[in-house]
Amino acid sequence: MRSARAGRPMHHITIAGPGGYDRLHHRSVADLRAGPGQVRVAVRAIGVNFADCMVRQGLYASAKVYVGWPITPGFEVAGTIDELGEGVQGWAMGDRVVALVRFGGYATQVLCAPQYLMRPPPGWSDAEAAGFPAVFLTAWYGLHHLAHARRGEAVLIHSAAGGVGQALVQLALAAGCRVFGVVGGAHKLAAVQGFGCTAVVDKFATAWKPAARAFAPEGFAVALDANGVETLADSYGLLGPGGRLVVYGFHTMFRRGGSGRRNWPLLAWNWLRTPRFNPLALTTDNKSVLAFNLSFLFEQTAVLAEALGFLLPLCETGQVRPLPVTTFALAEAARAHQALESGATTGKLVLVA
Repeated sequence: MRSARAGRPMHHITIAGPGGYDRLHHRSVADLRAGPGQVRVAVRAIGVNFADCMVRQGLYASAKVYVGWPITPGFEVAGTIDELGEGVQGWAMGDRVVALVRFGGYATQVLCAPQYLMRPPPGWSDAEAAGFPAVFLTAWYGLHHLAHARRGEAVLIHSAAGGVGQALVQLALAAGCRVFGVVGGAHKLAAVQGFGCTAVVDKFATAWKPAARAFAPEGFAVALDANGVETLADSYGLLGPGGRLVVYGFHTMFRRGGSGRRNWPLLAWNWLRTPRFNPLALTTDNKSVLAFNLSFLFEQTAVLAEALGFLLPLCETGQVRPLPVTTFALAEAARAHQALESGATTGKLVLVA
C-alpha cells in the first residue's frame, strides 16, 4: 500500500434520518484506508444533484436498498489519489481524478475501485470536473443509450437550464438534432442560449406547448422529462409517430421552499395525478415511454466505459463544455440543497472540500 497521509480526520456530511435541511450534519471521523483493489481520493470538489435532496428526505429508493441510515449522500467527486491499495494498476499517487461513488461523496475522502475513476477533461477545474459525471452520464444514457437520437430529429428538453438539461442540450446539438428547450424563468434563457440551443422558451412568460408544437409540427422524436406530473402527459402528447419519451425524475412532485421536509399530502396528490401509460395505447400511438435510475446500474461498468468513450472525446474537441458552476463549502451543504430545491439555479452546484 502506498499512502501520502495517515491518521488525519476525514470530514463528511452525514444524515441520521429523513427530514429537512437541518438533517445535514458536518462531522469528522477516522481517516479512511484503501483496501486491496481500491484507491483513496483526497476530495477537492463534490457534485450536488437533486437525487441528494431526495436521499435526505428518505425518498430515494437505491439509498434504502444499498445503505440505509445513517447515510452520506453524493455520487461524484474530483480530487487527487493519495493512497493506492494492493493490486491497483494504471494509476499513480497524485493523479487528478474524477470518481463515481454510490453514495458517500459528501466527504473529504472517498474509497473507489479503479473502474469508477476517470481523468478530468483537459483544462477543466476540479469544480467543473466534479460536476461532469452525474449529469453527462444521465444525459448520454437517456438521449443515446435509450432514445437513440438521430441527426435531424426534433428533441424536447425540459428544465433545460439545469445540470442535466444543459448536458442534454449539448449532446443533442452535437448529435445534429433540432433542440427545443423549456426553462422556468427569464434569467435562465441565456444559460441555454449560450450553448446554441435551437429554440428556448421561458414557460412562465410563453405558452410553451403551442410554441413546442410550432417548432415540431410533425411531433418530437424524443422528449426528455424530469418534471414528472406537471409535464409528462404533455410531453407524451407532443411526440410524433415513433417518438420516445424518456423519464429520469419527478421534480414537480416536491414542494419548493420551506424547511425541505417531505409534504405527504402533496406527494400523495401528485402520485395520483401522475400519468399511467397503457401498453395497448402505446402500440396504437407508436410511441415509447422509457425510464431509468443510474444508481441501480452502478455495476454495469461496460456501460460506463462506453459512455466515457463517447463523452470524453467530445470534451477534448470542445463540443461539450463544462457547465457553469456555483460553489458552496462542504459545511454549507444545507445551503446548497436549499438553493437547488428553490428551482432558481442554473448549471451545476458543487461543494468545495
